[in-house]
Amino acid sequence: MVYLITGVLLTLSALFSGLNLGLMSLGVHELKRKAELGDKNAKKVYEVRKEGNLLLVTLLLGNVAVNAAIAICLNSITSGLIAGLVSTMLITLLGEIAPQALFSRFALSLGARVVWIVKVFLFILYPLAGPIAWVLDKIFGDELRTVYSKKELMQIISEHADDDSAEIRQDEERIALGAFTFGDKKIKEVMTPRSSVVTVGPNDKIDTAKINRLIKHGYSRYPVFDKDKDAVVGILYSHDIIGSKNINKRVSDISIKKINIIEEQESLDVCLRAFLKQKHKLFVVVNEFSEYTGVISIEDILEEIIGKEIVDEFDEYEDMRAVARQRVLLAKKAA
Repeated sequence: MVYLITGVLLTLSALFSGLNLGLMSLGVHELKRKAELGDKNAKKVYEVRKEGNLLLVTLLLGNVAVNAAIAICLNSITSGLIAGLVSTMLITLLGEIAPQALFSRFALSLGARVVWIVKVFLFILYPLAGPIAWVLDKIFGDELRTVYSKKELMQIISEHADDDSAEIRQDEERIALGAFTFGDKKIKEVMTPRSSVVTVGPNDKIDTAKINRLIKHGYSRYPVFDKDKDAVVGILYSHDIIGSKNINKRVSDISIKKINIIEEQESLDVCLRAFLKQKHKLFVVVNEFSEYTGVISIEDILEEIIGKEIVDEFDEYEDMRAVARQRVLLAKKAA
């Protein structure tokens, strides 16, 4: 009979020890989030884990009580020294190490299966555990939420994407990482530099040759560049040159005079907000001296977010910045 009681107590010791490590290692806010997303195991465990101090005190009281009872039972069937050694060995190996190693790996699934036992002991030990937990709540307050930095979140996404069991696809990983990092870049890093911008002059005549040339480039907007002023003075929309109504007119007669200017030192998140607020898709970029240095479109920002160049049938080059740099190098060598 004593051996049977000892076996039951040892099982309870293992359960208390494993649950203590397993359940307390599960963040209460993480469990709540998973429960709200439909995880049934998380919902079961959250019911007991949300009262963290009460759960902790209950498990510790139960563990200490059964460990003491094990020592008493063994002492009744053998000498004090042997009972101490045997109880220490059994509790350490079977009541602590083995269950904690198991629960540390499968805390959520195992916890959900035995949560009903936890509720029983929460009820039985509440007269003693309740007041202690109340004092701990008053002293330490609510459990702190885990807040990750941007770099930590990016690392978590990358680690999940590398795991075959994760639901994150490669494209989703790339876009998520791009969304985290695009705001760290400056406009001058992604804009189309001045040397690669297709422009028209304010005095250019809208004839068939001009229309065909612009259509070949495939852009929806063209900066109107005045060489005398060394500045962009308007924006020509492609839809305004299609058809015959504006044939033989000058670009300055049909271009939009209002241009949207942004400084090249601004970050891309600021630029994106400006695009959304002003409802324009092309900004003229200037430097700190208000000198025209290039243009940026909303497409340029989207490319940074998705981590890939958006290339259509009209694009001659995939990366205009790389082309611009190559042209500068060639010009320097020629000089």
